[in-house]
Amino acid sequence: MQVVVRDNNVDQALRALKKKLQREGVFREMKLRNYYEKPSEKKARQKAEAIRRARKLARKRAQRESGLPAPSSGRPSAPRPSAAAAAPAATPRT
Repeated sequence: MQVVVRDNNVDQALRALKKKLQREGVFREMKLRNYYEKPSEKKARQKAEAIRRARKLARKRAQRESGLPAPSSGRPSAPRPSAAAAAPAATPRT
């Protein structure tokens, strides 16, 4: 992998290198190889990643076909009930 340093701007070259390494997945690979991963754990992780990718792809496809706008970042927030409304009304004991 090569990064060109222009006008002795090393900071810019480092940023470009980090971005390339990130895209290639080098940092993720280093993190995974830091500790031993049992074959069964590796298989389960890869399966979960594949499911996540498939769901994301299906979500994007459905969005593209329906012509809906992209969802906002984060989860939609529902109005929260007040503390008084959430607690059951106290009945006096007789």
